[in-house]
Amino acid sequence: MKPHRVVAIGGTFDHFHKGHESLILKAFQYGERVVIGITSDEFLRRSGKSGIQPLETRLNKLKDFLIENELIGRSSLLILEDPYGPIVRDPTIKGIVVSKETLPRAEEANRMRAVKGVPQMTVHVIDHILASDGRPISSTRIRNKEIDEKGNLISS
Repeated sequence: MKPHRVVAIGGTFDHFHKGHESLILKAFQYGERVVIGITSDEFLRRSGKSGIQPLETRLNKLKDFLIENELIGRSSLLILEDPYGPIVRDPTIKGIVVSKETLPRAEEANRMRAVKGVPQMTVHVIDHILASDGRPISSTRIRNKEIDEKGNLISS
């Protein structure tokens, strides 16, 4: 049995890579159902982020991965227009899976839940997936053409 009925994850999922795959697979180990939030193009613009793939591209890659791994039926996809989405108000979300860099956001969400009288989520922190050079795989590194989506160095 899974520790939680519903867990949440969220992100931009730009240049879908092995780190994203690990986060998603870990979430499904913790939850029977996983609410997956993906940032909208408008939210990214308001946040001052540029050079990110369009939402349609990011969403299609995410859906393809869920279908390939037979997880689409256990997931709920939603578009995030703010940093938190449903995690600050939905009492059915019992856990959240984050990386070390997004841990502060999960802690803030739990503080916001407390103010609203919503029970705390259990926060599960996963390690980064490392590229072949021993540094974390990231969308930024992929955009900068340092590595590919599998974490292999790209020779210049």
